[in-house]
Amino acid sequence: MNLRKSLGAALAALLVLSWPALAVAASLQDEVKAINDGWAHVTYEMNGSSHQTVALAQLDHVAATLVARYPNQAEPLLWEGIVVSEEANRANIFHKLSLATRARDLIARAYALNPHAANGGAAMSLGVLYYKVPGSPLGFGDKERARALLREGLALDPNGLDANYFYGDFLHDKGNDAIARTYLQKALRAPHDQTRPVWDAGRRREVMALLHQLH
Repeated sequence: MNLRKSLGAALAALLVLSWPALAVAASLQDEVKAINDGWAHVTYEMNGSSHQTVALAQLDHVAATLVARYPNQAEPLLWEGIVVSEEANRANIFHKLSLATRARDLIARAYALNPHAANGGAAMSLGVLYYKVPGSPLGFGDKERARALLREGLALDPNGLDANYFYGDFLHDKGNDAIARTYLQKALRAPHDQTRPVWDAGRRREVMALLHQLH
């Protein structure tokens, strides 16, 4: 077995040991939360690690297995899409667009099954891809479609940390820093989620970092 396969196998074992719900989940909700927590761990606690890309690929495999077991459920598709989106975010230039396109297709399927999935998370995550990815002819980005989807997500979760952060980030991207500040400050006022402490702390750091960039 070569070094890459050995490392992949070791990380796969680590995923199961670190997130027990992946191994013995009581319900679909538990298994989705395990993917959610796994994503937060890899994104925020492994940030900068040379093993992060391999860990994301392993988590992608676990999420795809969950989707195969529950093919008509929106949330497993959404979370596989979020994991793949994170892979795209960290991929080299040759793989970014193909991964982002795969993430879009997964999240679009989740959105088609249930537009309200994850309290607006499906609409929001799809919107993020549409404003982060370049537009034609390089990619599928579409700022106006992004705005509509982000506002849809915000309407479903008006006080949410993610919904306000990403809408604020979108407005900053469009050059509307004064209005962006309002949404980012509202994001920081969102109640802390004690069930997702790694995500909660990591996202708040991102909000603060963006606030410091505003003019």
